[in-house]
Amino acid sequence: MLTSLKQEKFMWLALIAAIAAYPLEHWMLHSGQMIALLGGLALIAFIVMASMRVAHHAEQLAEKVGDPYGTMILTLAAVLVEVVILAIMMSNEPSPTLVRDTIYSAVMLDINGILGLAALMGGIKHGEQSYNDDSARSYSVMILTAMGVSMVVPEFIPEADWKIYSAFTIGAMVLLYTLFLRMQVGPHSYFFSYSYPEKRRKKQPEEQQEPSINLAFSIGTLVFGVIVIGALAEVMSKTLDLGLEGTGAPPVITAIVVAAISAAPEILTALRAALANRMQSVVNIALGASLSTVILTVPVMEAMALYTGQPFQMAMTPVQTVMVLITLVVSAINLNDGETNAIEGMTHFVLFATFIMLSLLGV
Repeated sequence: MLTSLKQEKFMWLALIAAIAAYPLEHWMLHSGQMIALLGGLALIAFIVMASMRVAHHAEQLAEKVGDPYGTMILTLAAVLVEVVILAIMMSNEPSPTLVRDTIYSAVMLDINGILGLAALMGGIKHGEQSYNDDSARSYSVMILTAMGVSMVVPEFIPEADWKIYSAFTIGAMVLLYTLFLRMQVGPHSYFFSYSYPEKRRKKQPEEQQEPSINLAFSIGTLVFGVIVIGALAEVMSKTLDLGLEGTGAPPVITAIVVAAISAAPEILTALRAALANRMQSVVNIALGASLSTVILTVPVMEAMALYTGQPFQMAMTPVQTVMVLITLVVSAINLNDGETNAIEGMTHFVLFATFIMLSLLGV
């Protein structure tokens, strides 16, 4: 146990930062915009540290249970971090577009960023990489349905009826996730798994075998990490808002930061899987995270809107809608044959670069 605690240096640093942030909050908010901005950026770094450890323990649990349960744990951990940060930021200073922009940014980051970069790097190293195309089709059609219902249709809903449609959206997302969960862990779990060829490996001596995973410690650290992240996000949201005020930074930058924080550990996991020629894990992580972000974040935040009586702007802008449609069409074409390659990875990565450029332009 003592050895395990020593390995949690990043978590301890994040905890110390959270304890120090609250007494220093007043000073950071009243010492000028630059101090607030630097403080916000420092807190983001500590949040990333904590989220890396949360993802590490989620990955250990994932290795223990195997696919498809493993990638489900990874994506749920990432979405939990995202929801906690979003809920705290919205409770401090509500932004009508923050939830929408964060979900949109997360989908662009997961599909075009993570999947694109992983397929590009894996394709350069291994050529064509195989996976179960049933999983890609299942994920893609559910992402399109979920985003259409929750982020396209609201554009046409009268303002007076937002509560009714919001409640409907919650029910629809819960229904979608219930079916998805049943498919992922039930009789159709083979949709989301792939049998890799066995490789001959020298059996390691007993003393060199990896230590067994302490499930209780991993679960406890994961939960503790989410609490620390929530505490850091409380102060970070205030300092970052003040630091960016009047700088001309596009409003979507905050949403990209939130999406990037939750996706950072997934990027490393997906790249390791791609370089190890395990593309099924990449597909599960990238598309699974996108789907989980929509069908889990939307009902939680919509429920929060109903509770507070303050609606969010969930309908995507025309540019966002076009980018999502292009992404899902390209994804459907690329992921229909059970193999990825560097060219397919590059197409997604170019779309990710386009998303970043449009965000910097404030479009």
